[in-house]
Amino acid sequence: MSGVEIITFGCRLNTYESEVMRAEAEKAGLNNAVLVNTCAVTGEAVRQARQAIRRARRENPHARIIVTGCAAQTEKQAFAEMAEVDAVLGNEEKLKSASYRALPDFGVSTEEKLRVNDIMSVTETAPQMVKHIDGHVRAFIQVQNGCDHRCTFCIIPYGRGNSRSVPMGAVVDQARRLVEGGYSEIVLTGVDATSYGADLPGEPTLGLLAKTLLKHVPEIRRLRLSSIDSIEADGHLMDLIADEPRFMPHLHLSLQHGDDMILKRMKRRHSRADAIRFCTDVRRLRPEIAFGADMIAGFPTETEEMFENAARLAEECGIAQLHVFPYSPRPGTPAARMPQLDRRLVKERAARLREIGAMLYRGHLDAMVGTEQMILIENNGMAHTENFTLVAAPALSPRLLVPARITGHNGKHLDMQLMATMAA
Repeated sequence: MSGVEIITFGCRLNTYESEVMRAEAEKAGLNNAVLVNTCAVTGEAVRQARQAIRRARRENPHARIIVTGCAAQTEKQAFAEMAEVDAVLGNEEKLKSASYRALPDFGVSTEEKLRVNDIMSVTETAPQMVKHIDGHVRAFIQVQNGCDHRCTFCIIPYGRGNSRSVPMGAVVDQARRLVEGGYSEIVLTGVDATSYGADLPGEPTLGLLAKTLLKHVPEIRRLRLSSIDSIEADGHLMDLIADEPRFMPHLHLSLQHGDDMILKRMKRRHSRADAIRFCTDVRRLRPEIAFGADMIAGFPTETEEMFENAARLAEECGIAQLHVFPYSPRPGTPAARMPQLDRRLVKERAARLREIGAMLYRGHLDAMVGTEQMILIENNGMAHTENFTLVAAPALSPRLLVPARITGHNGKHLDMQLMATMAA
């Protein structure tokens, strides 16, 4: 091979950072290399990364294989001990061209492979400028990194460090650059995006940042948030939901569970009632909004009654797109030391929760049939509505925004008929 190949796992923030990595590696003159940007959110994500590393070595026997990302930050020794790996970079180091210039030679010791600092010592997130997001028709902008909360199941703060925000001016500059590059839809991403601004002068909020972006970059056609913690939603954000048509009617919520005792044991900061109230308030402001949500099945000490509370919450909040994670104990987290459920029971409850999610999604698709939607065409013959519902859109050019009438669905995606042949 020649050049740099990047294999990305995990969240949209990782997707964004992979583009920064590509630019920095090319600036450093790196060639014949595979960069694996890992995720640590579950044990399965780590297993998939290790599998991808072995496959990359088989397919590229003479390339350098460099591993980075959250799993590399939290399990650096384990990755350095892999014979297939030539170097391990931390989450901070992966974004700097100097790291790629200073790579070790082939065949060095495990310790010499390591280029991972103490992520908790990082106090700022520098703005990273990218021209495009490879393979995506919507552009991601990192506005925040790290997390100050310590949910008992989560390893991510130890991979990302404490919360730190990108100054608003730099975010505006990046958005302007991406819009000039042809992107009509921008997605603001972060590890804990709704904590944005607490470390900046004046403590601006995520909602104020979004308002500022739409004011100073009026060419943005569609603005989204990647994921939010609803308990941190601010008044500016609620204003946008109510009054700004360019702010898309879709929110992905970090709910995690629907039983108050489990939420306490997770060290979440919201209650079941908080989640229901937020969804009710938002739906009153924007009736067409759709909610996605993350939920964990089989958390330690979860009884059948507690699980049923979680399942009912998904229905009471009207979650259209439910992302279900079977609980995965992460070494070093408090939840890993709690009484664990049998793995078969964890998987069975996750399957039941996914069935409920599929039912809710079908109901969401049913409600959209007969509506008129503005859809953004993807690269794969698909599209997304404003409320982020998947639509089949074959034979249309990517990045077009077109009006369509929804004619039906197959349980997985909507079908549509164009209302006009020209982009909006």
